Amino acid sequence: MNQESAGLSVFKNQVGIKFQLYNSLFTSLPFHRIEKTGILLSLLLNNCEDGYKKKQSPLEIIEDFLKNYTQYINENDKLDLLFRFVQYVERQVVLFDALEDAAFKEVNDMSGTGTLKHLESEIIQSNKDEELTRKLTDFCIRLVLTAHPTQFYPGTVLGIINDLSKAIADNNVAQINVYLQQLGKTPFFKQQKPTPYDEAVSLIWYMENVFYPASGRIIASLKNRFRDNMNKENPIIKMGFWPGGDRDGNPFVTVDTTLKVADALRGSIIKCYYLDVRKLKRRLTFKGVEQPLADLEKKLYNNIFIPGQKTDLSKKEILDTLNQIRDTLVYQHNSLFVHLVNSLINKVEVFGLHFATLDIRQDSSVHGKVLDAVAANSSLLPNNYNVLNEEEKVQLLSSLEINNESIELSDSLFNDTIASIKAVKEIRQYNGNEGCDRYIISQCNSVLNVMEVYALFKLGGWKKEELKIDIVPLFETIDDLKHAGGIMEALYTNETYRQHLKLKNNRQTIMLGFSDGTKDGGYLMANWSIYKAKEELTAISRKYDIDVVFFDGRGGPPARGGGKTHKFYASMGKNISNKEIQLTIQGQTVSSNFGTIDAAQFNIEQLINAGITNDLFSSRHVTLEKGEECLLQELAEKSFASYVSLKNHPNFLNYLAQVSPLRFYAETNIGSRPAKRGGGSRLSLKDLRAIPFVGAWSQLKQNVTGYFGVGTALKALDDKGRFNEVRALYQNSLFFKTLMDNCEMAMKKCFFPLTEYLSNHPVYGELRNRIYEEYQLSMQYIFKLSGKHDLMADYPVEQLSVQMRERIVLPLLTIQQYAIAKVRESEEQLVPNPNKPTYEKLVMRCSFGIINAGRNSA
Repeated sequence: MNQESAGLSVFKNQVGIKFQLYNSLFTSLPFHRIEKTGILLSLLLNNCEDGYKKKQSPLEIIEDFLKNYTQYINENDKLDLLFRFVQYVERQVVLFDALEDAAFKEVNDMSGTGTLKHLESEIIQSNKDEELTRKLTDFCIRLVLTAHPTQFYPGTVLGIINDLSKAIADNNVAQINVYLQQLGKTPFFKQQKPTPYDEAVSLIWYMENVFYPASGRIIASLKNRFRDNMNKENPIIKMGFWPGGDRDGNPFVTVDTTLKVADALRGSIIKCYYLDVRKLKRRLTFKGVEQPLADLEKKLYNNIFIPGQKTDLSKKEILDTLNQIRDTLVYQHNSLFVHLVNSLINKVEVFGLHFATLDIRQDSSVHGKVLDAVAANSSLLPNNYNVLNEEEKVQLLSSLEINNESIELSDSLFNDTIASIKAVKEIRQYNGNEGCDRYIISQCNSVLNVMEVYALFKLGGWKKEELKIDIVPLFETIDDLKHAGGIMEALYTNETYRQHLKLKNNRQTIMLGFSDGTKDGGYLMANWSIYKAKEELTAISRKYDIDVVFFDGRGGPPARGGGKTHKFYASMGKNISNKEIQLTIQGQTVSSNFGTIDAAQFNIEQLINAGITNDLFSSRHVTLEKGEECLLQELAEKSFASYVSLKNHPNFLNYLAQVSPLRFYAETNIGSRPAKRGGGSRLSLKDLRAIPFVGAWSQLKQNVTGYFGVGTALKALDDKGRFNEVRALYQNSLFFKTLMDNCEMAMKKCFFPLTEYLSNHPVYGELRNRIYEEYQLSMQYIFKLSGKHDLMADYPVEQLSVQMRERIVLPLLTIQQYAIAKVRESEEQLVPNPNKPTYEKLVMRCSFGIINAGRNSA
């Protein structure tokens, strides 16, 4: 039996059968009408499945159900039942999540392909020891946790999932029952939006409880397997952090928030060390180690618990003490318990006193406005600054002298921008240089945008020689990606910027955003444009002897750069820089891919393995041969034209606003950041953020951003008699194969019978049918390409998981569309419905279960 078959068998037993078993416990919980709710919900599920086969609308299905299975006459009673269904299904999804988490080690081969154990055997068999040593000199992965609003579980529920999965793994039925009771009493909906600091605290929980132990395990494993190949100055794993530092479009992030979060990160990692030192004290009761350990414990304690005792404790000081203790154990105590000390040393080497590097991010337009205000209100810039052309501004900013004066502007945002740059110094003083070492520029589309940030650091009092900060341009739209190479070449030839790069050992980090690229150009073109941008940027950087590092802004679903992420990295040839793997881990992806220590270890190992094997074992000098590139370019262009045509349809945004839950997204209170840029009330595609855009399509079960245009592109090549070329590309290129795999995942989560009722709608019918036709065409050609007859056939465990999850939330999808139809009906007929606000709330409440069930839907 192969691993896939074995995993599928385990999944059926440990997840599928147990779900039916523990699901029955819900009906025995001591809550109001719970038994009746459970029985009626199973009847509603059957009604939904039968109704969609008969081409009934969600409105008809719900109304038939209420008429045939309840005696409710009053509309409020009917709504109360629907809300109870929502609450019940939400908790079924939690149970399913916990069951999957509990079964993770059995379903996935923790020593198989992509793990460190597998990497070790490959290194030995191919005699690549020297190459590995060179690779590990500076290779690392950086996982950056972001505050993007895609996590629909509140922290309390995430904690229950964690505890519930442990109880399930132990088969502790009594404890499972208690946790299910707790779950029944715990609200899923937050009455208020979280603050940026709340978001930081939620993610710090994962840092403490998952990434801290998982990283310790991985580093220990690496040192056990590859001790002679490791560079002790290079920790291999680095963590990044955006909550509290990401200001882009979030007016609630201020310099006070940034400093408070940096302090929380420092306090949190010191607490982790303190708890580990306390455990060490129970074992290290020997002469020569007791006192140094007690002194270290006191320093750590003082830094956390005693007000005003925040000292200049350093990573070096902690490591020196631990290394001294280790040496004493080795030379005087037969190395007894030395593995425990090594474990803590490994963690300190990774996390220092920063725990995670706090990135600062702001939109490029803000920086320009700040400098205009500085010019108008001080002598630091000429008062005609705002009328200079771009070239003149770049020249001026390049020669700017350090400023030690305080700058006070009338706009609070402008003052905060300057204050945040000054705050970076304070963070580095207490958290170490790794505490905050880069500034990311959103919507970067010119050399000027980068030099503006350089100038702001000079205006903020930074001396040229201490400015060892990465200034990171973020290229997102299709147009920005096309011009990225030219912008970076101009920067590399700017003498001031080149001197700045020398301080960073001639290393430049460039961020590439998948989400806005997909929203802008569709699935294929976005991925292709990022690939081409990386290829060009690699070549230009090598031309100027710059080590370029790519930082990928990836979300959860394939439409936002998620899916089989490690396979993308494994597919890259030598034409794409592979110095580091850096990517954002957002909201849902944190809990679904890194929610437990086992899952985090497995997925981090997959990324490390991908980055190393890509360099050491790839038979391809380039990711794609010239002919393959031309073929993919043609596919991307055909797909782009199809997607743009859809996007330009006069009813495109109106369709999304009226048929999906898009306009209710902001009411979910899952994030501090507004759902769209700008303060206007009118909805525009440019201002609409990618997360609600992709999430709305996901809840509509049409997932346009994950496949639209793919079928049209493949058909165009087939019509030219060139489909054999595409099939050869699919068989020979892991990059293209992974693109199609992710496309299949997006399509597997579609369910068009949900909106079948709109097919004859006078306004939305044409658009809905056009999307469905492209879905059908894409599925037809993906089957032709793969030779399979089922989506996700290569991933049977994930395929079954998706099927089961989609079936659990089918009643929610139906209720949500029912409620949207009721709201639309009230608005179209201009007849006030007193229950309209309740229907709107019902739409929003359904979002939680639907998105959570998808695991990477937003």
